[in-house]
Amino acid sequence: MTNRNPVQKFKERNLFSRLKKKDKDAFIEAYDLYVDDIHRFVYFKIGNKEEANDLTSIIFLKTWEYIKNNSLTDSRTLRALLYKVARTSIIDYYRQNQVVSSLDDDKHPIEVIDDSQSVIEQINLNSDLEIIRKKLPELKMEYREVIIMRFINDLELEEIAEVTGKTKGNVRVLLFRALKALRELIEEQNKNN
Repeated sequence: MTNRNPVQKFKERNLFSRLKKKDKDAFIEAYDLYVDDIHRFVYFKIGNKEEANDLTSIIFLKTWEYIKNNSLTDSRTLRALLYKVARTSIIDYYRQNQVVSSLDDDKHPIEVIDDSQSVIEQINLNSDLEIIRKKLPELKMEYREVIIMRFINDLELEEIAEVTGKTKGNVRVLLFRALKALRELIEEQNKNN
């Protein structure tokens, strides 16, 4: 997860304006810029690495088709557009495959690494992330989704609002409730240990 600085935001806006003109090179740049984030979002939602790879490719193809066929006036940012397409593609995936969502994939453990932390902090973070990874599937889908978008993929509240079709205030409340529910699950586990 990375925080976007003003230079990155400017670059993203510039890229989005080029995409509005249906610039293929801009789309390739957008792919390179966002493919890891979209893949991570998909993987956290469906829990299968191979399926996430396939679905990520489909998401970018759908996005390019959308860009070619629309004016992009209904999306404020490229990131929000990609996450909207990803979200609807995941819903379609669940409908088509009647899949039960899970993050427990022992063959492909989720690794989130932040090189800026000390070894002791990293060990503590890995322990916390493992607890969170195990508890996320116990949350309602809506809660899980906003936690992943905000804290795994670092979307801003405005972007989450655009992706989900909710107001920024509703997203803030939903995120608060999701974090509270997650905290309660973790505290319950800690009591039982």
